[in-house]
Amino acid sequence: MQTPAAVKPTTLTTRQRVGRAVLLAVPGLALGAAGLLHPMHLSFATSRTWWMLHLVGLFIFPLVGLALATLARGRRDPLVLLGVLAAYIYATAYGALDVINGLAAGYVTWRLGEGVPRPDEVRYLFAIGSPLGQVGSIALLVAVALLLLDGVRRSGARALPALVGLLGAWGVHQDHIFSPIGAAGMALVALSTAWLYWVQPST
Repeated sequence: MQTPAAVKPTTLTTRQRVGRAVLLAVPGLALGAAGLLHPMHLSFATSRTWWMLHLVGLFIFPLVGLALATLARGRRDPLVLLGVLAAYIYATAYGALDVINGLAAGYVTWRLGEGVPRPDEVRYLFAIGSPLGQVGSIALLVAVALLLLDGVRRSGARALPALVGLLGAWGVHQDHIFSPIGAAGMALVALSTAWLYWVQPST
């Protein structure tokens, strides 16, 4: 009786790897670009732009965490599992920030109309949304750090340019996606993620 031949792993072409690296960078780069349009303060005058940007962000913020988790695809060692867990916490908690402080607070402010003072109810939204955002941004920092450490462990010095991802995650932690710090920070996270994918051993 013949034993089945071993299945050889599929090796991606350079073009495929470039395409996947670009795809992993797209969510963070899109959020960085959106940050250039993000109002610095919520008022009736800025509320429509505020909530519409966060409506779009609702579908993009979690993809930054998914892109990071993709770096650990097919692996189960504790370091990458913790990185994936941190990416999940980021996606969940930062998604909540987007919905509460962004979509809900912006929409309510817009519907209240011009000249209406911000009611306590809107402030209550920020009181719960902002702490969730802090949890999410810290989780983003942890995810970037752990997956960067894994990248250095696997790829050596080639992974070191991805250190800019830590600077980027810190910028997001400090300034959301507000321009220039937060917007640039999210873009750096995107580029770091793409670089770590590019330099990891090809499969």
